[in-house]
Amino acid sequence: MSIFGWILGRRLANQEQSQRKIGVFEGVPAMGLDGLGSSAYGPEAALTVLIPLGAAGLGYIGPIMGAIVGLLAVLYLSYRQTIAAYPSNGGAYIVSRENLGRNASLLAASALMVDYVLNVAVGISAGVGALVSALPSLHAYTLWLCLGILLLVTVVNLRGTLDAGRLFALPTYLFVASFLAILAIGVWKASLSGGQPSPAIPPPPLPQPTASVSLLLLMHAFASGCTAMTGVEAVSNGMTAFKDPPVRHGRRTLAAICLILGLLLGGIAFLSARYRIGAMDQEKDGYQSVLSQLAHTVVGDGIFYYVAIGSLLCVLALSANTSFVDFPRLCRMVAEDGYLPKPFAMVGRRLVFSVGILYLGFTTGLLVVVFGGITDRLIPLFAIGAFLTFTLSQTGMVLHWVRALRTGPKRAGNRMHLAINALGGAITGLALVVIVIAKFREGAWITVIIIPLVIVLLRLVRRYYDHLEAGLREPGKLNLGNTQPPVVLVVTQQWNRMADKALSFAFQLSKDVIAVHVARLSGEESDEERAIRGRWSKDVEAPARAAGLRPPRLVLLNADYRLMYEPLLKEIRVLRDEFGGRTIAVLLPEVVPPNWWQYILHTHRARRLHAKLLELGGSDIVIISVPWYIEEPRIEATH
Repeated sequence: MSIFGWILGRRLANQEQSQRKIGVFEGVPAMGLDGLGSSAYGPEAALTVLIPLGAAGLGYIGPIMGAIVGLLAVLYLSYRQTIAAYPSNGGAYIVSRENLGRNASLLAASALMVDYVLNVAVGISAGVGALVSALPSLHAYTLWLCLGILLLVTVVNLRGTLDAGRLFALPTYLFVASFLAILAIGVWKASLSGGQPSPAIPPPPLPQPTASVSLLLLMHAFASGCTAMTGVEAVSNGMTAFKDPPVRHGRRTLAAICLILGLLLGGIAFLSARYRIGAMDQEKDGYQSVLSQLAHTVVGDGIFYYVAIGSLLCVLALSANTSFVDFPRLCRMVAEDGYLPKPFAMVGRRLVFSVGILYLGFTTGLLVVVFGGITDRLIPLFAIGAFLTFTLSQTGMVLHWVRALRTGPKRAGNRMHLAINALGGAITGLALVVIVIAKFREGAWITVIIIPLVIVLLRLVRRYYDHLEAGLREPGKLNLGNTQPPVVLVVTQQWNRMADKALSFAFQLSKDVIAVHVARLSGEESDEERAIRGRWSKDVEAPARAAGLRPPRLVLLNADYRLMYEPLLKEIRVLRDEFGGRTIAVLLPEVVPPNWWQYILHTHRARRLHAKLLELGGSDIVIISVPWYIEEPRIEATH
């Protein structure tokens, strides 16, 4: 097996698709890492906004997180219904397309795409932030650590969703167990001490207040804390990944994610106020994340702390996995509708949509480099896309239930479903307005601009496919008006066995064969023209006449600028005038090396010429590759 095959695994057959489906055990790590990991940076983002209030800011973190947990409960009920209504894929794109129309679906698709890229960048940068909290000596390597983790997650997801879910299960469940235990110990200590527990290691002192509380400040803190909500929609977007019955597995996975996330958010807010834990500046030396401070204050600096922080690092860094599961599936649906390039809808060697995975990894890498891998710089861009899709999905579901009540039986359950989705749409819409207003100046304007630009790009892709389809859609009978054999051009760089093979094949296609030799490709004068003419009559013309064939014409061209396509295209224009209406078949002999590393030993002029002829040749040109194998390949070696 090659190195490539060893890294990605063997190629999977189509019939193995059902064996690659996931259940709840794999579903929580595969689709819940985003939501669970956001419990680390959501409360911290809110506490960062409250820093100007000093110690007084801790009094507001409880109500803010309480409102977010309440919103989480509403979203759980809403998406539970969406999963049942759209068991194949109930994401915002499908719900909007079916109920709100094409424009709304494109808005949902663009918002989701932007949000998924940001989720990967924020999750990985937050994970590295947790690492440098425990090991400050690594602070200078923040960016490189982010890129290394991004590469790891990309490669693992290229192996398949099932492999990623199983591989990431251990750190996921270790994180859940560790921090639920820390929160339980902290709450127990707080209850025994009357709400004033003694820290095992005191957290850094809170700064002096520099501002007074205001509605705008609290709105800003709420908006930042809402980053903890991202990822809730992941299960509905990835329903095709679940084994049968998908609704049951999807609902159970969603319930587990929302329950754990709610407990974490509530516990972090409660203990932050009791232990007087605030946010710190991530760009300064000595930085500690909120969860690192919390673990220190509750359990000290022992092995339990390092196990918990290690699992936190893994979950945060691997929270990008949620986007790697859902983003390619979203791109596949959008591509099937003609708004993304068709390769996004193609299944790769491991039955996953590899193009979407690679594109997500590349764009996220650019974003991480631009922002230096710092979470605080990325947070202002975050959550707008998520809450926009929340709102669109809930609004679409409202229309879905209205239609069901009009056309179907008047069931009381449908009225309840309508009320839940209406409540979810109203609350998420209000939260979206708050987030945009509160975070606009900090960088949210970038997201507000990018989403319409993505919509424009999607429409341009669809316009291209519509134009292509209109040109190809020509009803009628098969056109057999021109069935003459083609004029065959055999293009050679030198006379050898490859050229001999190409000429022999050319005579099988037509009697009109022209051998075109392109000279001076190296930029130096040579006597190759005289040598070829001297051999031509003996090695080519005589055997052709002996076989009863018309000898091929020899045309010698000079590549004055060392480009094969320029003199060849000029010669093709001459041949068009000579053989008006005839198809011109261009045969390109090409060496096929047996090993990948041997490709760098060849100039690949034939492939470049092939590309240029496709681009500039015209509709009367047919291009045929004539391979010359150094070692004959074995078909069975392709599996």
